Amino acid sequence: MKIAFCITRMDEFGGAQVHLRDLSLWLHAQGHQIVILSGNLGVVSDEVQGLGIECIEIPSLQRSIHPVRDMRAFKEIRQALLNIQPDIVACHSSKAGLLGRLSAKLCGYPTVFTAHGWAFTVGVSRFIRIVYWMLEKIASYFTDTIITVSQFDRNLAIRSHISHPRNMIAIHNGMPVLPVIQRKVRDTPIKLIMVARIGAQKDHARLLRVLWGCMDTDWTLDLVGGGDDTHLRHIVDKMGMGERVSFLGERSDVTQLLEKADLFLLITHWEGLPLSILEAMRSGLPVLSSQVGGVSEAVIHNQTGWVVPPENDTALLEILHIALKDKSALLRMGQAGRARFEEKFTFDTMAQKTLLVYINVLNNRACRQL
Repeated sequence: MKIAFCITRMDEFGGAQVHLRDLSLWLHAQGHQIVILSGNLGVVSDEVQGLGIECIEIPSLQRSIHPVRDMRAFKEIRQALLNIQPDIVACHSSKAGLLGRLSAKLCGYPTVFTAHGWAFTVGVSRFIRIVYWMLEKIASYFTDTIITVSQFDRNLAIRSHISHPRNMIAIHNGMPVLPVIQRKVRDTPIKLIMVARIGAQKDHARLLRVLWGCMDTDWTLDLVGGGDDTHLRHIVDKMGMGERVSFLGERSDVTQLLEKADLFLLITHWEGLPLSILEAMRSGLPVLSSQVGGVSEAVIHNQTGWVVPPENDTALLEILHIALKDKSALLRMGQAGRARFEEKFTFDTMAQKTLLVYINVLNNRACRQL
């Protein structure tokens, strides 16, 4: 099978990029021919290209809405697809999802769209929700099947009348299995870690403000992820937490950093089903996260970690006080999280289900043409 993937950018380690990297490499190893179209090539595309996967840059494809540039991107994608002549086009991320599906429709190729969290989800501003709901509604007419990474997102799409339920399937995100880390209670400060790009979606500032109320306990925090952290550094300096909080920026050794941590945090406004949470569970870490998107489908409250209402300082502070005072509980919850990861969220399970969707789309298309 020749599969053309379309994604807005491949120059950062976001959830969609890691998902596509792992899936394309797995499909390539299964003997399928993979071509990736992306507006921004970079660190992630370099990795897959080095392993034999072709990546084609679409210069005009950018994340922000720009009618003139978007029209050029549409033409560039359409021409690239005509040159590739794929069996199926699989799109990821909002902008590439819209332009890629429209291009594929006009070229006559079947399409699958994977929604890594809807841009019209709860937590996004009302104007943005309306705009992206309209765009996704239009794009659904060009789509054979929509994959959501959580049941939450499938239910949201059904309630929002994006497409008929029979055209949408939830396939939980998955991560490759790594050996179990042998953890033990350590006589050191509890090391907290949050792996998330700094931007409007994440709520780093709230986490820092609430942690200021935990200065009577012994902890340190590593913030991992790209983006402008100037305002966060100002908060840390103002609150006198400079010796406790480390800004590590974009890192390629996240797995190793998780091995040294005791508790994973994801304080955020909205999500699909974050790969960062699954990576933490794989590492045997308990997870404390905002209860958004499909988070509760992965994290079981009071068993593998905690979920708290978003934008609720009191609830977050209460859980942090509990978590920072019981290292043994953190260890038990981390072990339970690893077991849940192995049961529900392995990469092979996700990849097999995704490939089956591609095969079914092609088979259905063939049947309609008979």
